[in-house]
Amino acid sequence: MTVKITPNDKGNPPGKLAEAELHFADGPLEGLKLIGFAIWERRGAAGGRNVTFPARSYSVNGERRSFALLRPIVDATAQSKLRDIVLEAFQEYEERAAIAS
Repeated sequence: MTVKITPNDKGNPPGKLAEAELHFADGPLEGLKLIGFAIWERRGAAGGRNVTFPARSYSVNGERRSFALLRPIVDATAQSKLRDIVLEAFQEYEERAAIAS
């Protein structure tokens, strides 16, 4: 699996640093990609970065809600490893971009 980073050069929405896609190189998902990941700058004093996962928006009684498309089966922390992989790929992207400029 490869993580492809696309920077958010427009700065809109504020705090969104980049989008990410997962490209699958082998196995049953070979030749496919999973889109909809976003890397955000965290608000507040703590700082840092966060990754949001693909989701579908829908409305109930005029209220907007979101349905996560990639969810853990049992272990609620199962997404942490994938979140770390996406953040590492973004950090490597930033380092390559800094060297190139």
